[in-house]
Amino acid sequence: MKLLVIDGNSIANRAYYGIRILSTKTGFHTNAIYGFLNILLKLESICEPDSVAVAFDVHEPTFRHKMYSEYKAGRHAMPEELCEQMPVLEKLLNLLGYKTVKCPGWEADDILGTFAENCRALGNECFIATGDRDSLQLAHGSVRVLLARTKNSQAVTDVYDEAAIEAEYGIKPPALLQVKALQGDASDNIPGVRGVGEKTALKLIQSFGSIDYIYEHIDEIDIKASLREKLKNDKEKAYLSLELGKIRTDVPIDSLISHYTKSIADPEAAANELQRLELFSMFDKFGIDKNAAVSAAKGNAAVPPERKITRLTCLDADFLLKKINESTVSYVLPEFLPAQNSIAALHFAFGDEIITFPGEGAEYKYLVKNYFENSVKKYSYNTKELYKLACKLGVQLKNVCGDLLLSAYLLRADNASYDIDKLCLEYGVQLPEYINSLGANEKAVSQAAALKELFEKTDNELKAAGQEKLLYEIELPLSKVLAKMEIVGFEADPVGIQNFKEKLTKRIDELTRSIYDGAGHEFNINSPQQLGRVLFEEMHLPPQGKSKRGYSTKAEDLEALAESYPIVAQVLEYRKLAKLRSTYCDGLLKVIEKDGRIHTSFNQVETRTGRISSLEPNLQNIPIRTELGREMRRFFRAADGCMLVDADYSQIELRVLANLSGDKNMIDAFNSGEDIHKTTASQVFGLPPEMITPMLRSRAKAVNFGIVYGIGPYSLAKDIGVSHKEAKEYIDGYLRHFSGVCEYMNKMIESAKETGWAKTQFNRRRFLPELKSKNHALKSFGERVARNMPIQGTAADIIKIAMVRVDKRLEAEHMNSRLILQVHDELMIEAPADEAERALEIVTQEMQNACTGAVPYVADGKIAKTWYDAH
Repeated sequence: MKLLVIDGNSIANRAYYGIRILSTKTGFHTNAIYGFLNILLKLESICEPDSVAVAFDVHEPTFRHKMYSEYKAGRHAMPEELCEQMPVLEKLLNLLGYKTVKCPGWEADDILGTFAENCRALGNECFIATGDRDSLQLAHGSVRVLLARTKNSQAVTDVYDEAAIEAEYGIKPPALLQVKALQGDASDNIPGVRGVGEKTALKLIQSFGSIDYIYEHIDEIDIKASLREKLKNDKEKAYLSLELGKIRTDVPIDSLISHYTKSIADPEAAANELQRLELFSMFDKFGIDKNAAVSAAKGNAAVPPERKITRLTCLDADFLLKKINESTVSYVLPEFLPAQNSIAALHFAFGDEIITFPGEGAEYKYLVKNYFENSVKKYSYNTKELYKLACKLGVQLKNVCGDLLLSAYLLRADNASYDIDKLCLEYGVQLPEYINSLGANEKAVSQAAALKELFEKTDNELKAAGQEKLLYEIELPLSKVLAKMEIVGFEADPVGIQNFKEKLTKRIDELTRSIYDGAGHEFNINSPQQLGRVLFEEMHLPPQGKSKRGYSTKAEDLEALAESYPIVAQVLEYRKLAKLRSTYCDGLLKVIEKDGRIHTSFNQVETRTGRISSLEPNLQNIPIRTELGREMRRFFRAADGCMLVDADYSQIELRVLANLSGDKNMIDAFNSGEDIHKTTASQVFGLPPEMITPMLRSRAKAVNFGIVYGIGPYSLAKDIGVSHKEAKEYIDGYLRHFSGVCEYMNKMIESAKETGWAKTQFNRRRFLPELKSKNHALKSFGERVARNMPIQGTAADIIKIAMVRVDKRLEAEHMNSRLILQVHDELMIEAPADEAERALEIVTQEMQNACTGAVPYVADGKIAKTWYDAH
């Protein structure tokens, strides 16, 4: 038989530090539990055990503490966020069918040793999973150690048997204990021999086999006199360390393998606990029925009866329309095929009867037109795809009253996904299974049957959170706008891009030859390791940093050398041009469609602040900081007979800050028409405006925007090239003058700590479990977000409102002008030449009137032929 025995504390510790902070809606941390379960599954896949045991430490002194009172003295206490997860992890493992083992007075290591010895004695295989190399002393006979470690920021598991240990250390596994007796262990406060490190200890044991032999022949063995003296002085400590470091094999536990086979005694309890912890991805991984989870999230008292759903494939549009019109409400799920960018079918839910209409043919178009334009209320998922379908077929989609995707996003913007299966688990909704006549599970049919109940749950939560206006007045109307923008696209110039690519290639080739000449030979410039060797070993340039992976060749480190060393400047230029060529030239050429336009996708549910993101391609990421990068914007142009109308908010986030904080000095500065950065510089540096130099204005600008993003003195000092002390003085001076801003920032932090979330002016929320962390770095991060999310999120909400209003105005005035792009605080319209001036009036008016406050929101616009010329 084969046993996997896991060092529970060690693996949980690795999981905790290896996984970003995760928490439930109530703020309970789950990153260690989530990481542990994933590691457990990986370990099982490696060794395919018959039985699994998880060993945990007991929080009380062991026999080693009695032997040596300083054992593990000085070790940092387990972080509170990890400590609270340990009993929950143990409970969950038991519910999932795993046996856990602990024994007062003994450590988990000794439990591992006892299982290992028992397996050896009975001829069974044993795999020990741990992150602690101490257990390598056990890896002999039929015992192997699965050592978890981190390599290149990735979790890896190395398998150690007797041969692997001999190959790495040159000694047999049990002799590793002898090494530890000499070198000691700082983490456990095992003393060892003073002045003997790992290399010396290993060499001694490789040469003499054991500390018994060393001390029995201490005056005869061939070692340095100074080492002999150290060994003699600390003989007692060496033998103490031998006892402390030895993993015992006689812990009084049940070590019979057959008693540790996995068995889930109560699937419902396991499902409820996974649901309570919001570990929805674990249901499938552990084979837990999703519908068994009934009580954790919403307090259901009993398992609801299993729903039986039926499905009818319908090809008669009039039959379906009649059925739809008999009700005032409809629930429809589009089955979207991303690869084809099309809808495969529409699934209409009538209680437990699902009617599927295939997404093609004249009858389908007839259905869509009549259904989309009727008065029935429509509830769906990802209505942007329905709006796109409406655009393609030239019909109007009316009476959209709900979008489950948008509702779920507003309620929990930090979720990784909003898959309907996951939402069913999150909101305690049964997902009925539908198996077709061929025996296949039709997921979309099941999901359609869950829509109605999911809407009931999410609508109640949106109402309780006060987010109904955010959904109905901003997000739902915006999905229609984004659909139209995706359909229209943005015309691109493939010839111009290709010519630019060739120009870049010529310069990249020149740089490559020059770099090779400087190095004296060819090498892979894109390899950090090879580049590091060339620069810092062969050419002897001063390294700016080094790690186990080699010399640092990060841009910020190379930039410090660029002025003094031409080859470094050439490498930096090479990198920038190579990225421009591959990411933007090659990338954009691939996505220009037959109509000559690029049709990006706008993601409404990705960012935590509410900003819209763009992908395939990401047009929001077109470089603008360098002249060469800005050149890419020349290749985005208006169609023949049209112009681009581009409007940008002026300093929207600072204006939002002024309005939200109510700071009188900032409000007065904006309303007097002053240069806000110059005014800030004058106040912070205590100088009259006429004495403010461009450099001082630039520093004040960095402080202004840094405050919005919660910047600290260290980061500000780095950004503007001043000392930490100066940067702190700038921030302190700023907050003294704009005391209302300081008061507002503190208020936002306290509010977020009290409620658990930060929110915008329009009640968009971002949950901040980091604020409860005892870890200083995590808590500081949470406080920064609590300060800046209301500002960034409110700015995002305002531009969304503007987009909806601009689109409505263009429609109301029967114009052919169309919104085609949104990038941060910028809106782009493509307008027929004779409509351009009117379109500019509309977009600037609606942007400026999207929200009112003590400080007005100002938008500046321009008409041009290309995106480049619009700036």
